[in-house]
Amino acid sequence: MPQIAPGAVADPRAIVRVGACRPSFQPLPELLLRIALVCDGFTSFGGADRVVETLLQLYPSADLFALVDFVPQLARAGLGGRSVRTTFLQRLPFARRRFRAYLPLYPLAVESIDLRGYDLVISAQFAAAHGVITHPFQPHIAHISSPMRYAWDLQADHLELAGMRGARSAFARYLLHRLRLWDYAAGQRPDVLVANSHFVAERVRKYYRRESVVIHPPVALDRFSADAGHDGFYLSLGRLVPHKRVDLIVDAFAASPARRLIVAGGGPLLATLRASAPPNVAFVGEVDEDEAARLMSRARAFIHAAVEDFGIAPLEAQAAGTPVIAHGRGGLTETIVPVGAARPTGLFFAEQTAASLREAIDRFEALGEGAISAVDCRTNAERFDADRFRRAFAATVDAEVARQADAARGLGGTARR
Repeated sequence: MPQIAPGAVADPRAIVRVGACRPSFQPLPELLLRIALVCDGFTSFGGADRVVETLLQLYPSADLFALVDFVPQLARAGLGGRSVRTTFLQRLPFARRRFRAYLPLYPLAVESIDLRGYDLVISAQFAAAHGVITHPFQPHIAHISSPMRYAWDLQADHLELAGMRGARSAFARYLLHRLRLWDYAAGQRPDVLVANSHFVAERVRKYYRRESVVIHPPVALDRFSADAGHDGFYLSLGRLVPHKRVDLIVDAFAASPARRLIVAGGGPLLATLRASAPPNVAFVGEVDEDEAARLMSRARAFIHAAVEDFGIAPLEAQAAGTPVIAHGRGGLTETIVPVGAARPTGLFFAEQTAASLREAIDRFEALGEGAISAVDCRTNAERFDADRFRRAFAATVDAEVARQADAARGLGGTARR
């Protein structure tokens, strides 16, 4: 069987060795014929998709599967120009605009993906990808962004934000009940669960009753450079969807007209938020990577009001040398060094309210220029670089592949005796 030298770039159909694209890694002696990378879907290219991008760099021979693929051409570079094998959801009416409306069909779609013939399966989940069906001695390592939050602890919040009442609410609760049952079962299928934060690992423990390996997602540090100066504005950047609580940020700045806020990003709430925005809040819509990096480097501080499972954008802001003011719950408590600790990179507000955020901004401004340095912000972000992620994830994959290979040999020996 031919071997590929460490560091070689493999043809997608060639035999590849686990870890072969990382010259400094010690690959396993076993050779793998084919690798499948399964994702939930591509409708935009955001923080969760950065993990997919890095996994494709780590395993360049992998075949890519997803429920749907509607990623815009502007963001196509993150997929390396490769094709994506999709499910029947891709062809359903209005799927491009209303993909999330087909949520009850996600389990059926992901279970329809045929992975026969693959020697290794890696899934990158924010909804259902971890539920793919694999066979014995076909290693499956699942990167878990979170158990389905809208079906578990955020069910009431999502139903309230959707304005559901009466029969519609009852039907939605029934569907979410069925989805919880499936999500728990799906959580038992992977051989190894990789949680993207300790916050998510605790949710995995609670809802799946399983332990997980914590590997924080990568930050593309080379896209950003720390800039000690700023242009006086505050920045919010991300998808304009209910759980991001950009409405809360806008309300906080509406009560502080002397402060400027720029909101970058698109999404279903863009028109509503823009229509009610005060003069000191500017909406610039979707921005490309270069403009996002420029805004982050020139902002006085980055504002984030969501309870994040991990939160890539606040770390990107720190990579650009910009402090972060964030709600003090969830994964952000693992990535921001708060004021009061050595070499701080930001501060937290305790309650998810506009008043609490305004008080945090007051505290931030009272610290004075230089209290949080651009160098410290950048140094903190460097703890989450892509090479660290690649090394940790590859080691996890290699260990599981070796474990299953040993188990298969042991069973083979027993059968021969």
